[in-house]
Amino acid sequence: METFWAYLVGVLVIVIGLALSIGLHELGHFVPAKLFGVKVSQFFIGFGKRIWSVKRGETEYGVKLIPLGGYVSMQGMYADAFKDEQEAQTEPTSEPIDEKRSFFRLKTWQKLTVMFGGPFMNLVLAVVFYAILLMGFGMPQYTTKISAVSECLVSAGASQTECDPAATPSPAMAAGLEAGDTIVAIDGQPVSEWSQVQSAINASAGKQIEISVINDGAEHTLTATPASMERYVTDDAGKVEVDASGAPVTEEAWMIGLTPAVENVPAPASAVLPAVGENVSQVFNMILHLPQRMVEIAQAAFGSEERDVNGPISVLGVGRVAGEVAAADTVPAVAKAQMLIGMLASLNVALFVFNLIPLMPLDGGHMLAAVYESIRRGLAKLFRKPDPGPVNAAKLVPITYAVIAIFGGMSLLLIYADIVKPINLFG
Repeated sequence: METFWAYLVGVLVIVIGLALSIGLHELGHFVPAKLFGVKVSQFFIGFGKRIWSVKRGETEYGVKLIPLGGYVSMQGMYADAFKDEQEAQTEPTSEPIDEKRSFFRLKTWQKLTVMFGGPFMNLVLAVVFYAILLMGFGMPQYTTKISAVSECLVSAGASQTECDPAATPSPAMAAGLEAGDTIVAIDGQPVSEWSQVQSAINASAGKQIEISVINDGAEHTLTATPASMERYVTDDAGKVEVDASGAPVTEEAWMIGLTPAVENVPAPASAVLPAVGENVSQVFNMILHLPQRMVEIAQAAFGSEERDVNGPISVLGVGRVAGEVAAADTVPAVAKAQMLIGMLASLNVALFVFNLIPLMPLDGGHMLAAVYESIRRGLAKLFRKPDPGPVNAAKLVPITYAVIAIFGGMSLLLIYADIVKPINLFG
């Protein structure tokens, strides 16, 4: 029962976080639209059946059953549709439509501000979540504290997994280094990062080095002679690199047989924006390869292939993963909070990038239409031709329907895959 409630808490964190993200996204459209005088008749979070609503002034605020989106209904989003509204207004008692308060009457920079306001709010939320994650909790990093000392040294690719009783002790073991020691200097040079320890050992070329460590508050200096061994070459993500034939790449290195401890280290504020930028790049790259990704999802859902843990996932899948994280007995509470905040940060980055896709009915599509309209009017003015007027949105309706159908189909496939072949983070 306790596990069930923990699972439910994880799901609720994502649901509430998603509702907050959607609400602030729509607020990003709503505020500048009102500032520019556009009439906003509705502000809703969710789709489907209305759960609750209240009218304040000329705007109805409310919540609908399915929390997978939201919308702000602005008068005159499309000029041609606005004309139809005017022609259909036959009731003499109805409120007159003020054309000056229509979205299509805004200047180009105002339209761009209104439409970019939504994604911008998601970007702000992503920055806030990443700031909490990096500066508050910190990120796992190798430290100069020793978590383990190898009994012997084993070259990369060697078949043995345990030390032979007759094997030569590792330089670290022979020197008397122990788990729990914190390395503070090598050959008298202070070190504060594990990369500095690695560089100093590798630069020794087999010469004896002095290692200063602190344990139980006391500092000791020990001597060790690094040995030459083959090790795997890894990339920035820690993945072993392979050559053209697919074989792991190795290199000669000097080592003494130490494993560093991993601890959460708070990052400076300067690390937040680069982290957000890297996540934006990852999402953008995923969208570029979305057709291929969806084929892989289909193969996993209807075949025997495994799901890629870094691949696309539906909101249902995100909720499921969040529940599993919250209910995992082997994960510390702090790590659970980190993972859930990281999921909310990534979710807002995805909303930011996705909504900027230049296709109707997404925000990026409206922004592209505003720019196209501005260019068209600018060229007409340059060549002293009549003002062509607003873009005829009716021509974009088939594209809009096609985009909705495609995204809807992909969403259904992702939801199905998350049901029959869910991503499992814990094996």
